[in-house]
Amino acid sequence: MAANEGDKAPAFTLPDQDENQVSLADLAGRWVVLWWYPAASTPG
Repeated sequence: MAANEGDKAPAFTLPDQDENQVSLADLAGRWVVLWWYPAASTPG
């Protein structure tokens, strides 16, 4: 799934740093920054 600038993110739920489930809907109306890197939790 490719994303383009200006696309809306699909609905999702992920754990936060304290293992609490947070959904994108919980953050509606707020600025959100999604940050990840491809080598997370992988060998090498």
